[in-house]
Amino acid sequence: MIFRREPAWRPACKLNLPPAAPRAWIDEEHSLTLRLKASCRQGFSLRLLRQAWRRPFRGEAAGLGLVARRRALVREVMLRDGTRPLVLARTVMPPDALRGRHGALAGLGDRPLGEVLFAEPGLRRWHLEICRITPAHWTPAIRTACGIEGEVWGRRSLYGVGQIRLLVAEFFLPAVLVLEAPQEPVFAEPAITAPLLESLGAEA
Repeated sequence: MIFRREPAWRPACKLNLPPAAPRAWIDEEHSLTLRLKASCRQGFSLRLLRQAWRRPFRGEAAGLGLVARRRALVREVMLRDGTRPLVLARTVMPPDALRGRHGALAGLGDRPLGEVLFAEPGLRRWHLEICRITPAHWTPAIRTACGIEGEVWGRRSLYGVGQIRLLVAEFFLPAVLVLEAPQEPVFAEPAITAPLLESLGAEA
């Protein structure tokens, strides 16, 4: 696991805005994978750190509406520029999200989730949460591998395709905050963030 304990998430609102450098990544509405691929100088790569059926953190289970002690597929990855860590990501996928054609999500391996997720018609994004975590949250191995010496900002979103729900958390490491922006637009997808009121209406 990448964490020693669960981060403390809070709603993304004007009172909780992070500094400009991490905010430029936190506010990204399109595919983070595409943006990283366009910005990397040594070549984008993904390292699968861990994927296993586990009981999610209490906050994750609540966000997905899972009953206590129910297991989910937890996937943790490192997104890199060559071998330099840029982003750590943690995805929680309930069993219901892996039925039918979406069962392929369990076999992504070193393929980025964003490549699949943003290709889905009808993809929606619900509430965005942010956190700021200290080095003590990370396991010693992750802290060393990623050169984490100070606080790290992260974001967490609930994505939906049809009836399935996925909880995706991304943490922006020091190296990504100084990564040069792409020189030309690279985004082909339209923004998919659904208004909160529309989302609540859909759940009613």
